[in-house]
Amino acid sequence: MIKLSEGGAFLLNGTTISSESTVSREEAAKNTIAYRILQDHNVSGDPAHLQIKFDKLTSHDITFVGIIQTARASGLEKFPIPYVLTNCHNSLCAVGGTINEDDHMFGLTCAKKYGGVYVPPHQAVIHQFAREMLSGGGKMILGSDSHTRYGALGTMAMGEGGPELVKQLLNRTYDINMPEVVAVYLTGAPKPGVGPQDVALAIIGAVFANGYVKNKVMEFVGPGVANLSADFRIGVDVMTTETTCLSSIWQTDEVIREFYGIHGREADYKRLEPGDVAYYDGVINVDLGAVEPMIAMPFHPSNTYTIDEVNANLKDILADVEKKALVSLDGQVEYSLQDKIRDGKLLVEQGIIAGCAGGGFENICAAADILNGASIGNSAFTLSVYPASTPIYMELIKNGCAAKLLETGAILKTAFCGPCFGAGDTPANNAFSIRHSTRNFPNREGSKLQNKQIASVALMDARSIAATAANKGFLTSATRQIEANTLKKYKYHFDASIYANRVFDSKGKADPDTQIHFGPNIKDWPKMEALPENLVLKVVSEIHDPVTTTDELIPSGETSSYRSNPLGLAEFTLSRKDPAYVGLAKEVRAIEEARVKGEHPCQVSEEVKPVMTVIKGQFPDVSHENCGFGSTIFAVKPGDGSAREQAASCQKVLGGWANIANEYATKRYRSNLINWGMLPFVIPAGDLPFTNKQYLFVPDIRNAVSEKRETIKAYAVGGNSLTEFDLTLGELTDTEREIILKGCLINYYKAAK
Repeated sequence: MIKLSEGGAFLLNGTTISSESTVSREEAAKNTIAYRILQDHNVSGDPAHLQIKFDKLTSHDITFVGIIQTARASGLEKFPIPYVLTNCHNSLCAVGGTINEDDHMFGLTCAKKYGGVYVPPHQAVIHQFAREMLSGGGKMILGSDSHTRYGALGTMAMGEGGPELVKQLLNRTYDINMPEVVAVYLTGAPKPGVGPQDVALAIIGAVFANGYVKNKVMEFVGPGVANLSADFRIGVDVMTTETTCLSSIWQTDEVIREFYGIHGREADYKRLEPGDVAYYDGVINVDLGAVEPMIAMPFHPSNTYTIDEVNANLKDILADVEKKALVSLDGQVEYSLQDKIRDGKLLVEQGIIAGCAGGGFENICAAADILNGASIGNSAFTLSVYPASTPIYMELIKNGCAAKLLETGAILKTAFCGPCFGAGDTPANNAFSIRHSTRNFPNREGSKLQNKQIASVALMDARSIAATAANKGFLTSATRQIEANTLKKYKYHFDASIYANRVFDSKGKADPDTQIHFGPNIKDWPKMEALPENLVLKVVSEIHDPVTTTDELIPSGETSSYRSNPLGLAEFTLSRKDPAYVGLAKEVRAIEEARVKGEHPCQVSEEVKPVMTVIKGQFPDVSHENCGFGSTIFAVKPGDGSAREQAASCQKVLGGWANIANEYATKRYRSNLINWGMLPFVIPAGDLPFTNKQYLFVPDIRNAVSEKRETIKAYAVGGNSLTEFDLTLGELTDTEREIILKGCLINYYKAAK
C-alpha cells in the first residue's frame, strides 16, 4: 500500500522512478515543481537561502485580531497584498458575551481600513474559500492556520503562526533554507468506497513517527494523479499537515483546469509538472488500489489501522489504544474503549463530516448516496454534516443530496470549523466520535481532563462514516456497505453570486478614515523587554510525553474566544496539561517586573536569595541590573499540530523566556517561539540535568545569541553548587537573532523605524 524509499531517486518523464540518471542530482533537483515555485518567489538571490514573498494571505477569526494588532503596533499602514479575513471558528458567538462578534466587526473594519477581504460567519471555512477564490497555479499563499494547503490546485501554501503573516504585511520576507522535496508517487486508482481521508491516513501512518517528511515539501506526482478528481486530491492534500511537512504541491492537469473553470477562474490555472528528469530527496510510493478504508484511533492522526483490521482484532487494538492513552492523558481520568464492544462489534456514538477536510462536495454526495433510504436510528448515535462553504451547501440542496441526508435523521449545518478544534458537536463524556475532520488530539474535541471529562475521537473518511451511520453506529467499512452503482457522479455548479452578495472585497483599496471596531475584550500586547545579558530561568513545567501538541500548550475550544486578549488567554496556558503552570509562571514574572522597576529580586522573593548567592559565588559580576528572570518549560517534542502563535505568546506574556526541548515537532512552533522573543533551546535526549521548579542560570546569553555560539553553557542551581550542562539553539537567521535580542517581533520593528 505505502512504501518509503531509503534514499533519494530520480523521476524520469513524470512516470518512472529510477535510482540513476545522466543528469546530476543537483541539476535534477531544480526540476521539481516545488523548486521552481519557491525560486519564483525568492527575493534573496541565493537559491539555498530563501526569502519568500507570498502572493496572498489568509486568516480566520481566532488569529486575525492578534496578527493585525501586532502589525499595527509595528507600523502597518495598509495591506500590501490581498489579505482575506474569514470567520469560521468563533462563528457561533456563543461564548463570552459579545466578544466573538466584536472580533468579527474588528475584522470587517480592518478590511475596510487597510484594504482587505472579509468573509462573514457561516459563508465558508477558511480553506474552502481559499480554494474557490484565492488559489492560482504557481502561486504561494501564507495562512495563519496549519491546514493552509492548496497544493492540489497548483498553489504552494503554508500554515504558520501569526508573526510570519505580520512580516508579509510589513513587506518583509519568510526566511527558510531551501527545503528538501519528497515525491509522493501515486499509481493505480482507489476502489469504490475508498475516499481521500483513507489515502491521507495511510500516508500519515507511514511517515509521521519516522519524520520522513518533517519540514520538507511533499510533491504529488505519478500516473495515479490522473485517476483522482479535484475534490479527492484536495482531501488528501489538506491532511499533509499531519505529516509535519512544510508544504505540498501536485502536478496539475485538465481536471484542475476544469476546477478553475467551474469557479469562473480558468485564467488562474497553470499546468505544473516536474521536468524530464527531477530528483527527489525521498519517495513515498502509494498504490491507490491497495488502500483500504482507514481509521486513525485516538489520540493522533498517525495511530492508523484499516477498519477491517480493527473489527477483526477489536479487543487487542482497543486495549493498545487504552495503553497509549495512559501517556497522553497522564492518568488524570479513567479511560476505557472496550466498553464500546457490543456483540463483538464496536459501537460509536457520533459521526461528523465537516470542515476543510470532510466538508467537500464529493464527500457529502458520497455519504448521501451510501445513506440513501437508511436511518441513523433514534438512539445515542448522531450524525452532523457541515458543508465547507455556502456554495457547496446550495448545490447539495439543488441536487437532492441534502434531502437524502436529512431524511436519514442526519443534521445539515452551516460552514464551521468547530468540530475540528473543539467548539461544535462536542461528544458526551466517554463517548466515541468518528470524524472526517483533520485532528483527533487529546484535550481537543471536548476533553477537559481537569474536570474529569474525556471524549475519544477517531478520524475516518465520510464514506465509512456514512456506512457506520447506516448501521446505527456500528463501525463499518464503506467497501463492505456499498453495492455496484451506489455512488453516483454529480456535476458541481458553483454559484458566485453568494459571495458577490455577501463578502466585502475592498479590491485592494484602503480607506484610512475607517474607524476600527474595538470590543472590550480586544487588548493590545503588553510591553516586552529586550533579552538581558544574563538569565535566571525557573523550570515551571516538565512534560515527558513523546509529543506535546499546541492544544496542550494552549487549549482550543471555548478558550479560543479569548485570543484577542493576550493576558486573558494566557490564564488558560497548559491548563489541561499542567494546571500549576500559570501560577508558577506568574510568580517568576512578578520578580522580573519588580527588577525592571529597579527593585532587587531578593527583596521581592525569598526563594531567589539562595539562588543568587550560589550564582554570585561563581559569577560575582552578576547583578539585578544585568540579569533577567523568567520561566521556561521542558518538553520532549513540543509544537505538533496547530499553527497558533498563542502557544508561544501566552508563555511570553506570563514571563517565559525559553523552551527547552529534545527537538521541536514543527518549524511553525519553533518560529512562533522566536518571533515572540523566546529562546528555542535544545538539549540532547537522556537524563535531564534539572527538575521541575529548579532554577537555571544562563550566563552571557545575549552575547551568545549575537555571536552565534554553537554551544551555550548553562547551570542548574542546586543546594550550594552549580551543575554545568550544554544547550544549543539550532540554526537561526540574522533576523531571528535580532528578534530574540530585541525581545519580540514588535520590538524589532519598532527599533527599525
